[in-house]
Amino acid sequence: MTAGCSDDQPAAQLDLRGTPCPLNFIRTKLALEQVAPGGWLQVDLDAGEPQQLVTQGLESAGHGVDCQPHPDQAAAVRLLVRRHGG
Repeated sequence: MTAGCSDDQPAAQLDLRGTPCPLNFIRTKLALEQVAPGGWLQVDLDAGEPQQLVTQGLESAGHGVDCQPHPDQAAAVRLLVRRHGG
């Protein structure tokens, strides 16, 4: 994880490619708890089931999730997670 300091930079970045379910979701939730409400977290994940499970879990908890293709790996995605305020 790396710290960010502005609204256009993530408060933290996680690379969870190769991390199995549900460990990738648990690590994402723990990292998101360290982000201020309204801040965002960048998470790199394997495409497919990891992407679906993590996205569904975060959205059901009220967080905003934007899924983008990973810039360096075709079999991965990048989630930009906005922590809900409050």
